Amino acid sequence: MSEAFFVEVPPLETLEKRLRLAEADGAGGGEVPIDLFLVESVDQLSVAFPGQEDAIQAWAAAQGFSAKTGQALFWPGPDGRIAAAFIGCPVDPATGQATPGFGLGALPALLPEGQYHLRTRLADAETALTAFLLGGYRFSLPAKTPNAGVVLLTDEAARAAAISSARAVTFARDLINTPANLLGPEAMARSADALASQFGASFSVIEGEGLLDPANPFPLVYTVGAAARDAPRLIEMKWRGTAAKDDAARIVLVGKGVSFDTGGLNLKPGNAMNLMKKDMGGAAAVLGLAMMIMQADLPIALRVLVPAVENSISSPAFRPSDVLTSRKGLTVEIGNTDAEGRLILADALSLADEESPELLIDMATLTGAARVALGPQLPPFFTDDEDLASELSRAAYDVDDPVWRLPLWPGYESAINGKVGDISNTGNMPFAGAITAALFLKRFVEKAKSWVHFDIYGWTPSTRPGRPEGGEAQAIRALFNLLSQRYPPAG
Repeated sequence: MSEAFFVEVPPLETLEKRLRLAEADGAGGGEVPIDLFLVESVDQLSVAFPGQEDAIQAWAAAQGFSAKTGQALFWPGPDGRIAAAFIGCPVDPATGQATPGFGLGALPALLPEGQYHLRTRLADAETALTAFLLGGYRFSLPAKTPNAGVVLLTDEAARAAAISSARAVTFARDLINTPANLLGPEAMARSADALASQFGASFSVIEGEGLLDPANPFPLVYTVGAAARDAPRLIEMKWRGTAAKDDAARIVLVGKGVSFDTGGLNLKPGNAMNLMKKDMGGAAAVLGLAMMIMQADLPIALRVLVPAVENSISSPAFRPSDVLTSRKGLTVEIGNTDAEGRLILADALSLADEESPELLIDMATLTGAARVALGPQLPPFFTDDEDLASELSRAAYDVDDPVWRLPLWPGYESAINGKVGDISNTGNMPFAGAITAALFLKRFVEKAKSWVHFDIYGWTPSTRPGRPEGGEAQAIRALFNLLSQRYPPAG
């Protein structure tokens, strides 16, 4: 692979080939599409071929089809080819609209390759169609042009929005799935630069000893990444929506960009290091969210900060018991070099907080404690803003992108006090690790009107509909839903 490797933004055409407008596609270039119906009971099978109810229901019984969610039934035509496909799915009896949630993400695996015309209306078309596109995601190196596979023809107005959403999630997944030998801090910066260029955003990066400039210091970012051959970086993007006014809301996204985490001198055991290429999942998530925002042209002033490092081991590596001075001036006592993510986030959050943004969002694959508490599917978030917490929970539910609030419990503040430094990066108790990590970050946020911290896993350990095994951009569709409601695009 080239040393100039970077992750490209997926072209729109790749997704547009898989999700087409039925009225524009016609017969699909000569191929007659197969009618696809979502049904909740065997009684609904007759919607496809009135007058053949008995035959279809007998066929369903012979195939063991009972319209359970996710079941598939294929009705043969006179020539033996598939004439119609039926997928078990909840249907709202009042409207006749299907409510599959993320269930359509199973279609690329359920259906034989070909074109299918979706004949059932969807209650939440954007989520369902996004799931369909994401269910067909595959990562490979070198990158391959994917076959169209299962093509879905639809007349749903939400098609374009689903394609945009899936495109951003695909970009984030590609970043997470790329091995660390290809996507170190330099390649991460190149990938962010490519994204910025595509949407007319400004881009800058501070690297290596430039992070120690007394006029604009990022000493924790530098120290964590100093032992790696690939120099540490602070990546920055700035963008304004075309309809953003002078007083537009300032939104800042901060993402943890640890390209690989050995644990440093507190070296991880081998089995705990296997997935550490995903430790830049927070950076991938905020870049994916930024892409969603820019695609939709939300009327905001956006800033994205990614501290990008590799936590490696060599003579400059920082040590347990070291005391480091942060950008904010707080001294940080190192209890464990494997708690490095909160260190680099601290400097980036300090910078973000200096401009008093309306909303400051950070995302990080930060603690194993969050996974012990909620597992890999349900990322926790932390905020003191009650309105934001309520809005976020609703926004997440509406797009089937689950999140769960955990408390910034003040009773644990004393646990992160340092014995020598102002604050410890590990704390003095073995409990509530996700909460104490969030409280650590909170010390570096004072001026932001609202702040929310996400402790994501960034990975799907086993395939589910719309979520294949591998890197996952958790919570960004929920956040985009919230932001697009607060700051709707013009027109």
